[in-house]
Amino acid sequence: MARVYLSLGSNIEPRTYIAAGLDALADRFGELVISPVYESEAVGFDGDNFLNLVVGVETALSVGELSLQLKAIEDANGRERSGPKYSGRTLDIDILTYDDVCGVVDGITLPRGEVLRNAFVLQPLSDIAPQQRHAKTGESFADLWQRYDRDQKLWKIDFHWQRQQISCAD
Repeated sequence: MARVYLSLGSNIEPRTYIAAGLDALADRFGELVISPVYESEAVGFDGDNFLNLVVGVETALSVGELSLQLKAIEDANGRERSGPKYSGRTLDIDILTYDDVCGVVDGITLPRGEVLRNAFVLQPLSDIAPQQRHAKTGESFADLWQRYDRDQKLWKIDFHWQRQQISCAD
């Protein structure tokens, strides 16, 4: 079984679609390790704020099979793929890491470049996997987050899923 970290994001009815994404992931993979949920401004375009989090799962699926499963979850939740790359979305699920794999596998670059670029990926990843090491740099996610110096603002929000509070505002 591979330990995989996934990012989830939404800025169209985000509470609804993040909860639906978590439901679908729990149905497919069982127990989830869930980071706090963060709100952040859109990056790369003018749009509504996003809700973002990172989820850890274990899977026997290959990277390609996992990618297809995640696209099916996105599609089932109204993901529109015909618009611009940087645009609003109901649900976006990306593979951030797949064990310690480094390189291109089944057309997916691992670890995903956004881990090092975007606060809304790195902070929640460091919340749930602080000692895990980035497969390319060898640095822990906690150390990478501590040294993160880009001007991207994000803040924890209150978020409930399956009648449990999984995230508390700062």
